[in-house]
Amino acid sequence: MAKIITIAHQKGGVGKSTLALNLALCFQGELRVAIVDTDLQGSLFHIRDDFPGLPVLMPNKVEYLQELEEDLVIVDTPPYLSDQLPELFFHSDFILIPTKAGFFDVMAIRSTLAMVRQVQQRTFNIRCGVVLNMIKPRSGMTKETLALLEVMEAPVLQTRIHDRVSIARSSVTGSILNSGDPKAIAEITALAEEIVNLII
Repeated sequence: MAKIITIAHQKGGVGKSTLALNLALCFQGELRVAIVDTDLQGSLFHIRDDFPGLPVLMPNKVEYLQELEEDLVIVDTPPYLSDQLPELFFHSDFILIPTKAGFFDVMAIRSTLAMVRQVQQRTFNIRCGVVLNMIKPRSGMTKETLALLEVMEAPVLQTRIHDRVSIARSSVTGSILNSGDPKAIAEITALAEEIVNLII
């Protein structure tokens, strides 16, 4: 049965789709990977032809995830709290919550965290982690953001993803692994490895 990583945050513009794509491409060399795009806008689904060999699916029911034959499924979710999220979370092995290092972005994840914790009461096997994403260079907000997340008792991952042109443009240019940007490659790879270590 496939391992399922669901990427969620009810606020738009925090880089969910970009992370979903780059994590999938990062894992693709070792595993059979598919992306499931549950956002009605279908951002990833509409560019699926640009990534041959990487199935990008847009199913109409959550139960479909259990029928996939891939080793790993990465689920991209819409930028709002949908009725589908609790069931998606229930079927997931890991829930990744990306957030920018900003007050309103961090405060917006409270509802997502609350939903994760409700689902974890039904099954204790689900892991969760918050990743600071799109961090601006020389930003003084990172330390304050981490302090706020600590107050919220949010499980924060060690990996940080910075605001890099190579990452932002990867949906157009292709895999970040072929970008020639060693810092971006190191960050995405570190995030993939950290998640794997939490779900194996």
